[in-house]
Amino acid sequence: MRQFLAIYSGDMNGAAMARWQALDEQERDKRKREGMAAWGEWMTRHADVITNAGGPLGKTKQVSANGVEDIKNQMTGYVVVSAASHEDAAAMFADHPHFKFFPGESVEIMQCMQMPGTA
Repeated sequence: MRQFLAIYSGDMNGAAMARWQALDEQERDKRKREGMAAWGEWMTRHADVITNAGGPLGKTKQVSANGVEDIKNQMTGYVVVSAASHEDAAAMFADHPHFKFFPGESVEIMQCMQMPGTA
C-alpha cells in the first residue's frame, strides 16, 4: 500500500462559495449538520486506510529567498490515506461531503513519495 496526501480546496470567491453565501442561515446550518454527519460516515467507512485524519488548515505563511510573507491559497484541509494505486485513492473522494454538502471546490490527491536515498 502506498500513502497519498489529499488536500481539500475551496475558493472564497468561487461559484460554490457564492451559492453557499446565498443560502439563508437556517439552510446553511442544516447543511453543516448533514455534511458533518456525512463526513463522519466517510471517515468511518475509510477508517482502515486513513493513516492521518488530518483536519482543517489555517492561515498561510510563505517563506522564500525574499523572506516570510502572509499569503492566501485555496487549501482548506487535508487527510492521508493508504491505497494500492493513485486511482484507488482518488476513487475514495468521488462523492465526498467536501463538495457535496459544503462549498468545497475539489480534493487533490498526490502520492507521498519516499525521500531519495532513504530506502
